[in-house]
Amino acid sequence: MSTSISDESHLPGPNEAAISARMNALRAGVLGANDGIVSMAALLVGVAAASPTNGALLVAGVAGLSAGALSMGIGEYVSVSSQRDAEQAQIARERKWQDTRPEWELEQLVELNMKTGMSRAVAQEAASEQMKHDALAIHALMHLGINPNEYTNPWAAGIASFLAFTVGGLIPTLTILLVPESLAIPATFLAVIAALAITGLVSARVAHSSKVRALVRNVIGGSLAMAVTYGIGALLGTHVL
Repeated sequence: MSTSISDESHLPGPNEAAISARMNALRAGVLGANDGIVSMAALLVGVAAASPTNGALLVAGVAGLSAGALSMGIGEYVSVSSQRDAEQAQIARERKWQDTRPEWELEQLVELNMKTGMSRAVAQEAASEQMKHDALAIHALMHLGINPNEYTNPWAAGIASFLAFTVGGLIPTLTILLVPESLAIPATFLAVIAALAITGLVSARVAHSSKVRALVRNVIGGSLAMAVTYGIGALLGTHVL
């Protein structure tokens, strides 16, 4: 007996859908935390190099955290909302096509099945069964790559990014404010490197990718950003302030 994609075992179930939604939020959170760590560290190290006073650092920290967290949260919400709108528009067009040209849609599904290795006869049989089960869902999945029952949640992504940026940004902010001035910049470098190593490992775990590559990429990128902004801050502090 042939096996087709309409078999429910091949479609994402409720648990898989929930896991996928959590993974999207987790990815947004990891990216937000990483951005918060690097952005705030670079900003504060640059300010510290130019004007190493707690007042200046506090103002820069509060302003940077507020602007960065809001920017990340709103940006992620708008981005995911646009993606969701585009997916819903595609599904609406697909629904219209199912009503106005069912024979064409059936043939398209046959061809899509054949691309998976089925013979035409088996592909036609499978397509007929799939169309009877849920024509819209199977076309959305196979033709558009969209699950009409599982749209990405823009609120989850936006809130995760907002909170993650804030948490990540607090690491260099609290370090540079609480550590004695003579040790503030070296301590911030160390705290940021440790934090970036953690976010790199978490992102690699989420993506099932190389942990070493993610860790090295995060640490080198963040260190370079801090070094550049420290140099700019030191230059401005010496020649301008």
